[in-house]
Amino acid sequence: MENKEENTTDLNFDARIPLADLQKAVADIKQELAKVIIGQDNFIELLIVSLLVDGHVLIEGVPGVAKTITAKLFAKTLKTNFSRIQFTPDLMPSDILGTSIFNVKSSEFEFKKGPIFSNIILIDEINRAPAKTQAAMFETMEERQVTMDGTTYTMESPFMVLATQNPIEQEGTYALPEAQLDRFLFKIKVSYPETDEEILILKSHHERKGALPQTKVKDILSPTKLKTFKAQIQDIIVEEKIFKYIAEVVSKTRNHPHLYLGGSPRASIATLNSAKAFAAVNGRDFVTPEDVKKALVPVLNHRVILTPEREMEGMFTENVIKMITESVEIPR
Repeated sequence: MENKEENTTDLNFDARIPLADLQKAVADIKQELAKVIIGQDNFIELLIVSLLVDGHVLIEGVPGVAKTITAKLFAKTLKTNFSRIQFTPDLMPSDILGTSIFNVKSSEFEFKKGPIFSNIILIDEINRAPAKTQAAMFETMEERQVTMDGTTYTMESPFMVLATQNPIEQEGTYALPEAQLDRFLFKIKVSYPETDEEILILKSHHERKGALPQTKVKDILSPTKLKTFKAQIQDIIVEEKIFKYIAEVVSKTRNHPHLYLGGSPRASIATLNSAKAFAAVNGRDFVTPEDVKKALVPVLNHRVILTPEREMEGMFTENVIKMITESVEIPR
């Protein structure tokens, strides 16, 4: 009996990848945002996970639910450059990417970079700009570069787009093309707060006494540290059964009777990357089915399309994703 106890004590359950620094940085970011943002824990965690895997985020919610302020304060916790672009119907691609201007002194054209040349870019009301302007973002979001007049300009790392849209107001808006939606890692739906959360929001606003929310939040994470954390996430262990689980769920979206369009292999890769980040954030160096399940709804939400019949019945894509997830056996 004594030997058994000795053996148990000697066992080492430490993670094979040192994730303590990553966990602390995530906790510090959450703590900073909690000074101002109340009741958006899932939203904030998804933003952090997206940052860790080089993903872009589409944030959807009615006006006044702290979409923009959360995105701005999240950017402030990072020691990087921040840029905000307000999308409007008259916005042109050159207003975002930049344009070539003739320099009289040198008698040459010089490229003046647009606001997209930053680290964290907040695009407010992305669906207000026409298709031509939205299409200008394709190359930048996917390949992290801008090609102008035959010259390619590489975006500085980290590069993350946070785009907001209002699902209610349709007048003067342009639906995002499927190709652009697919370039977002997550679609986060922000809902109204609970009553007790709203009371805390009112108290917090009252106690600030007119002070700007930005003054309450300090920067936490440097680009160098972020690069280290991203490399650690790449090393997270994934078992064969997890690959099979992700493939089965995404594959089922392609032939489900309630769906007109299913998820592509890009959706599978996005789920895998997000699951690895969820594992790391929780201090694990291996992915569990629970990590995959946490990633599925925000990853697939904007990548699958309901059939017209189900849409008319008032069904949501989340309902179908959860239905599919429940129908696939969880690996043990």
